Amino acid sequence: MNLSALFIHRPITTTLIMLGILVFGAMSYQQLPVSDLPAVDYPTIQVGASLPGASPETMASSVALPLEKQFATIAGLNSVNSTSTQGNTSITLQFDLSRNINDAAQDLQSMIAIATR
Repeated sequence: MNLSALFIHRPITTTLIMLGILVFGAMSYQQLPVSDLPAVDYPTIQVGASLPGASPETMASSVALPLEKQFATIAGLNSVNSTSTQGNTSITLQFDLSRNINDAAQDLQSMIAIATR
């Protein structure tokens, strides 16, 4: 007796087995770990600059603004955020996912060198 003959001669058993597979398949499908938005880490670089004794307004206008203008020309840059405090400025640069972080760092170093002149 072959396997297919067993299922042909016993239709109730065949139906119950198929219902069991369907129920366990539906329950297993609901347990799959799938998220709507996957966790993605964007390439990000943070630049810090200090000018002792300078006010936050001076840091923003004299240090952060010229650097931000230079950084805006870097390819693949998504966003630039800067924070200025008493004597310190922090600039955060976020790049495209397709952008290589090492190449972006090299471009960033060349832009810093241009801005310091």
